[in-house]
Amino acid sequence: MDISVIVPLYNEDESLPELHAWITRVMDDNHYSYEIIFINDGSTDRSWDVIAGLAAKDNHVKGIKFRRNYGKSPALFCGFKKAEGDVVITMDADLQDSPDEIPELYRMITEEHYDLVSGYKQKRYDPLSKTLPTKLFNATARKFSGIHNLHDFNCGLKAYRKDVVKNIEVYGEMHRYIPYLAKNAGYNKIGEKIVHHQSRKYGSSKFGINRFFNGYLDLLTLWFLTNFGKKPMHVFGLIGSFIFLIGFIALCYLGIEKGINLYQGTYGDLLADHASFYVALTALILGSQFFLAGFIGDLLSRQNPNRNDYQIEQIID
Repeated sequence: MDISVIVPLYNEDESLPELHAWITRVMDDNHYSYEIIFINDGSTDRSWDVIAGLAAKDNHVKGIKFRRNYGKSPALFCGFKKAEGDVVITMDADLQDSPDEIPELYRMITEEHYDLVSGYKQKRYDPLSKTLPTKLFNATARKFSGIHNLHDFNCGLKAYRKDVVKNIEVYGEMHRYIPYLAKNAGYNKIGEKIVHHQSRKYGSSKFGINRFFNGYLDLLTLWFLTNFGKKPMHVFGLIGSFIFLIGFIALCYLGIEKGINLYQGTYGDLLADHASFYVALTALILGSQFFLAGFIGDLLSRQNPNRNDYQIEQIID
């Protein structure tokens, strides 16, 4: 099979028939063998009924229905797992991504041998309140990830070699950083294509301002996991040892000073009367806790077997 098109969606029943017709036209014009996988992420409208109706008329259509809303990353994870095409294309269901971009994305993967090609919406039809935070977010992502040629990490329109999607794990809200995940998995040939961005035709955006704050938190998480995920003791143990050493030296200094006073017959103040005694004691406790956190982190590092366990209500093959 040439192409798998994965479309995660939440309450997009109005746009689905038009999107399906558009994708079908592009595929037929280019004589691709293909499948369209719709992942219904707990929609409360008629989205699943529309998908089922499309599947009844078109055997290229497949579907996955979540029992509740999990988010875009879980939807992509399940779509990647199901995809059979040599090239996997992801796009949003709101008609802001153009299926007309598919042939060139497919060519870049198959002929230029990119592992991943990310869309770049150079001209956006979004309000300023969304475009400015997006620019700041992408600049930070480029800095942390080291992928300096990407301008839009969060563009939903992307193309992948099949091998890539089968060897990366998208969980939580990490869909924003799939290029970073691919790079960490050893897929370094990551390209970009300027794509056409259209204004939303139906409904309203499902994303609020909180996604930008969550995005930065996820970026920090991914950066930490990349650098210390398999060796948390290296960071927590180092910090803990340093703090513990400061506290230990401070207590030794206070103890030696007290011993000298006793030797000279001057008792002086009690150790507990010095503020520095409590600072040193606190440093010892914090140092020990950081060290133990690193040790426990080493034991538990990325060992949750249920991270990608989602309740699927129905599947259309």
